[in-house]
Amino acid sequence: MKLISATFTIKKIPKVVWSSDDSFNLKPKPLTFIFLVFGLFLFGLGESLLITSGAGVGPYTVLAQGISNLTNWSLGLSTFVISIFVLMLWIPLKQKPGMGTILNAFIIALTIEFSVYFLPYPELYPLKVLQVVIGVLTIGIGSGFYLICNLGAGPRDGLMIGLQKLTKLPIAAVRGTLEISVVTIGWYLGGTVGIGTLLFAFGIGPCVALGLYLVDKMFD
Repeated sequence: MKLISATFTIKKIPKVVWSSDDSFNLKPKPLTFIFLVFGLFLFGLGESLLITSGAGVGPYTVLAQGISNLTNWSLGLSTFVISIFVLMLWIPLKQKPGMGTILNAFIIALTIEFSVYFLPYPELYPLKVLQVVIGVLTIGIGSGFYLICNLGAGPRDGLMIGLQKLTKLPIAAVRGTLEISVVTIGWYLGGTVGIGTLLFAFGIGPCVALGLYLVDKMFD
């Protein structure tokens, strides 16, 4: 019960002995850097599990599809524009980037690039759903490691942190509201929604909060 309660009520990014004091830290402790890379690798692996499950794309990809339908832009350009827009929202929220913000893009992309060749591509529907669940949990645990490093978040996580500080709501509620809003807009604009998309949208908030809680307790 305590685990479930903490998952839905945690309101800030915990700090442990290896957390950086400043997100704009170019010389972090070796252990902090190792956990940053490890967390981002897990994040990318979780994304790969979603991709290879064949059960639906993530909410922001649905939004990119919708924008592509509306503007005739390529999916890549739409994704890029969304990322820039999300980063611009950091300004009024006073979010600061760091090396984690930059490594976020590189490590996750490289992990996806190579891991999709080694992961299963299930054909049975129950296995597809199971792989999505494992993927979302993996992203949550990876988020716990890399966010607790406090070396800068990725665009979406930074938006989540900024909005949490502004609203004082639990992290699970903030992230869930963001993802559900994004997938709703994307679907309205013509993006394709699958069961994996819905599982991600409704599950990623609690899973990120769970990851933060578990990593915090692991090094408490």
